[in-house]
Amino acid sequence: MPYLKLNDACLAYGHVPLLDHADFQLDPGERVALIGRNGTGKSSLLAALAAGTGKGRLDDGEVWVQPGIRVGYVPQEPPFDPTMTVFQAVVSGMGETSALLAEYHDISHHLAEGQGDHDALLSRMDTLQHELESRGAWAYEAQAERVIDRFGLDPEARVGALSGGQKKRLALAQALAVAPEVLLLDEPTNHLDIAAIEWLENLLIETGVTLFFITHDRSFLDRVCTRIVELDRGKLASFPGSFGKYQERKEAMLHEESLANARADKLLKEEEVWIRKGVEARRTRAVFRVQRLDKLRAERQARRERLGKVNLQLDAGDKSGKLVAELEHVNKAFGNRQVVRDFSARIQRGDKIGLIGPNGAGKTTLLRLILGELQPDSGQVRQGTKMEIAYFDQFRTQLNPDSTLADVISPGSDYVEIGGARKHVIGYLEDFLFAPERARSPVSSLSGGERNRLLLARLFAKPANVLVLDEPTNDLDIETLELLEELLQNYDGTLFLVSHDRTFLDNVVTQTIAAEGDGVWKEYAGGYSDWAAYRASLPKEPATRVKAEAKPAAKPAEVAKPKADKLSWKEQRELEALPGKIADLEAEQAQLTQRLEDPAIYQTDPVAAQKAAERLSAIDDELMALLERWEALEARTG
Repeated sequence: MPYLKLNDACLAYGHVPLLDHADFQLDPGERVALIGRNGTGKSSLLAALAAGTGKGRLDDGEVWVQPGIRVGYVPQEPPFDPTMTVFQAVVSGMGETSALLAEYHDISHHLAEGQGDHDALLSRMDTLQHELESRGAWAYEAQAERVIDRFGLDPEARVGALSGGQKKRLALAQALAVAPEVLLLDEPTNHLDIAAIEWLENLLIETGVTLFFITHDRSFLDRVCTRIVELDRGKLASFPGSFGKYQERKEAMLHEESLANARADKLLKEEEVWIRKGVEARRTRAVFRVQRLDKLRAERQARRERLGKVNLQLDAGDKSGKLVAELEHVNKAFGNRQVVRDFSARIQRGDKIGLIGPNGAGKTTLLRLILGELQPDSGQVRQGTKMEIAYFDQFRTQLNPDSTLADVISPGSDYVEIGGARKHVIGYLEDFLFAPERARSPVSSLSGGERNRLLLARLFAKPANVLVLDEPTNDLDIETLELLEELLQNYDGTLFLVSHDRTFLDNVVTQTIAAEGDGVWKEYAGGYSDWAAYRASLPKEPATRVKAEAKPAAKPAEVAKPKADKLSWKEQRELEALPGKIADLEAEQAQLTQRLEDPAIYQTDPVAAQKAAERLSAIDDELMALLERWEALEARTG
């Protein structure tokens, strides 16, 4: 028997139908992902399925929920009572049991702090304990404490004091704490760091909970879902299997649809010509052809065309200097917390760098140090020249909710200049799928995905040779994400990317700076998967090694003063990585040399030839620096 069913569902906002006689069924054990373009009605559909909680509605049709099952629902913007503590909010979905658990938790806290009448508190705690045991509530409490701890929340913190990201984690904790049989999640990965996303993936798979979720995180999709359902022009289409299989079938479906539309349009054109023939021809026309023409006209009028693609263009402007930033032994602390510890790096023009680490690790702080917006406590930061920086802020603070879309893009002017070409602001907004009539609408009327698109439009409306993107993938649909990836891959400037989207990182960045804990940051070649593979290859016995190193603690003087001629751990890792880096550069050098030996490149693509020659020259410098560094480190090991 299915857990949830949607029958002949209709829902519209204005004249646009979001659900057009749609049907859906969720069976036990399924993990179904709902995907679609921004604004197609995915969140409205999820809320309609959660209608038992009073969260959604339909204009017509029916939602059926199997009686007696527990349904957890996490919307994009979860509502909470700001006066509650985190623990109270997490257990609040447990009905009458929630009040007892919250009281038991408060008494435990008062006893631990030595507050109140000790005997009276113990007596009340004993009564509560028996009541909770009779309800079998301890498993819920243990689950609540586990999810609170794993999402890094303070159980005593007030909900009103939490950030938006913390509230999202709180909503996930609340839904998981009641051990639901069906879980409805709207963008569950937003505001979570990669470690928390991977933990959530494992939890959802291991618990076997039946799942229906909206996400644009393709790694999450591939790992978690067993079926994909796409909402497209009011209809729901089901695609069993992975996201990759969905893409193949969807491409074939769109091709078949375009051929069918072309055939229908051709037939309609022929019938329109026939009906307008002279008097002699009209005398002999068949009634059935007139009727067929009327039907063709009606079908063509009713056809809902697929929305166009976002037209992304990015002007890198004038080149910056070859050096963008050089950091030597940089340290930065806030109070007693060390955010950056002894970090060194050299960043050059054209580098595409991903920054990864848990929330609060200091990614934004490190970026500000690199860009010269923040001064280090010690160490040296050298800035490059001729840098034009554009910044994408994940919190969208650059968007004034009262401004119109046109004013956000080009305040005081009706035109923007992209790549040397002048374009009207309304046409430019259309490139980002904003209809002309919305150009004078306020920012406050936009959805989360639309605000991200508007911020990208604003960012790309002026040239920039250094691009800083802080969580640009939140709320963007998959199609726009893939277009943004392609744009950034072809971007000639320098890119700094902070993202929890592992697929996006893999497809865009060429090197990664990762937080290793305690303020330590390290640089790795490649994207997220390369970093994860390196981490997985490390020895699995850190605990034994730590104990062995801790033995001589009785002689602190010897521990504190290592021999000067030995390599540090960081230098040893650097030495081990150097042969691979040199081999990669030599392979690239050989490839570029072979390419430049072909005379055709200078005639067909002289710009590419110039870039290849510049890169070949840069490789010589990089190889020399690496070889000198290798020689210096090797000399110290002998």
